[in-house]
Amino acid sequence: MDEGKKMYELCSRLFPICRSITGNGVRETFRILQEELPDIPIELHEVPTGTKVLDWEVPKEWNIRDAYIETPDGRRICEFKKNNLHILHYSVPVDKKVSLSELKEHITTLKDQPDLIPYASSFYAERWGFCMSFNELKSLEEGEYHVYIDSTLEPGSLTYGEILISGKNDEEIMFSSYTCHPSMANNECSGPSLIVALARYLHSLPRRRFSYRLVLAPETIGALTYISRNLEHLRSHVKAAFNLTCVGDDRAYSMIHTRYGDSYADKVLQNVLKFHDPTYHDYPYIARGSDERQYQAPGVDVPMVCFCRSKYHVFPEYHTSADNLDFISPAGLQGSFDVMVKAIQSIEHNRYYRTQTLGEPQFGKRGLVPTMSSKETYQSTLALKDLVAYADGRNDLIDISNIIGVPVDRLIPLVDKLMECRLFREVFA
Repeated sequence: MDEGKKMYELCSRLFPICRSITGNGVRETFRILQEELPDIPIELHEVPTGTKVLDWEVPKEWNIRDAYIETPDGRRICEFKKNNLHILHYSVPVDKKVSLSELKEHITTLKDQPDLIPYASSFYAERWGFCMSFNELKSLEEGEYHVYIDSTLEPGSLTYGEILISGKNDEEIMFSSYTCHPSMANNECSGPSLIVALARYLHSLPRRRFSYRLVLAPETIGALTYISRNLEHLRSHVKAAFNLTCVGDDRAYSMIHTRYGDSYADKVLQNVLKFHDPTYHDYPYIARGSDERQYQAPGVDVPMVCFCRSKYHVFPEYHTSADNLDFISPAGLQGSFDVMVKAIQSIEHNRYYRTQTLGEPQFGKRGLVPTMSSKETYQSTLALKDLVAYADGRNDLIDISNIIGVPVDRLIPLVDKLMECRLFREVFA
């Protein structure tokens, strides 16, 4: 089974779970992820309510068992057990009867998408509420409504997890995603599924030049918590970081740059995407919106770019009930996996090289090019010759890829052959 199918199956397992920034839904999610990675430890951390994390504080833990609205004629609508988007996340418990006008003060809808249920939350201000389609709201008649939310909001903890896959040196490449949204396939389930697939891939590599850190935490508050506990390590060890979110659809590829767009992570992902899909969408940091906000904040400055398929806030299904398992696909997930594998390969093989001959090497006697030349064979050997032409110690492999217009994954086997023939040596710029 290819990774795209495995990732889609994992998304299907994660999709029904009601997650939030804290609570048992997050723990259940990690239990499933641990099942997916029996040979790769996920280290879990519980951070108590009230813990100061930079300018924030870990909130109370929220859990919910049931919620619904009972209409005047006895029907149940907005049933949490049918769709967990129906509840305003972090709603305090309530069990009372209200008029239609009072009920409407606690309902969130989308007028411009009248058939969809929106996702809404109130993490840092206590209130109760429901979400429904605008058309359903319009259909409600005057009368007395029974609102019922069986939830708890009390001292507990915030849960996050991390995986460390060690390499030859302790310089790290970091991947992050989050485990904090309810039943939305692209915005929530696709990120953890890609993290799991990358963990499997990295663990399978016979050799790793770098160490790899994969972090799953609630968006915003979880990232702030992780940073507050690991800031000095992140500053001193992370060479490049990638936030992974909304990676399951098959419409587009997108990247959001670091604040100044000049980090090693920018360089790697931009190079991979321009060859993998030249029509990808390239966004500046001012279009940020996920955890790159925290890792790239002034004073933190972890070199993190964000990778998406269709970008959050842009695709119309975002934060609605239309972000379901029909919106993502095995092919879309596979494409995201392929992009990240190419990024890893580029990082692992990116070095400075210098050719060892004066003048162009005699490729034919080393079996690197055909010994009979023609117009066709000349074209087929251009990548090799151009690679050698720019291997002067000034350019790393990604630089050469950009100059000669050949993707790094095509250059890697050529470099291996040139190293075997002792036509290349590695230099340190």
